[in-house]
Amino acid sequence: MPRREDPERGSATAETALVLPAVVMLLVVLLVAASAAVTQVRVADAARAGARSAALGETSQVVHDLTQELAGEDAAVRIGRDGAYVVVEVTRRIPGPLGLADLQASASARALPEPGEGP
Repeated sequence: MPRREDPERGSATAETALVLPAVVMLLVVLLVAASAAVTQVRVADAARAGARSAALGETSQVVHDLTQELAGEDAAVRIGRDGAYVVVEVTRRIPGPLGLADLQASASARALPEPGEGP
């Protein structure tokens, strides 16, 4: 008795070949979004810590070093004043897959220096 060919044979392989690239792309997008979120939180925390440090009277160099240590060595830190407030701004590039995404995390924090303190 001859064996009958199953008309569905190989369809799972074809479906997988069609769906797999979409699943991989979704995974890459999720990983980039998670990396961006973590970097944004890190940058915001660094800006707040820098502003707090400046408000307590640390020198600009100490504030810069602390902020950069918390945000990452490739972060750009700017310390300035806005009236009576000390302002610390931090930006950091978020690397994307294969250099395709051009994302940047940034945050700023302001603090009122303690009387007689500030950079």
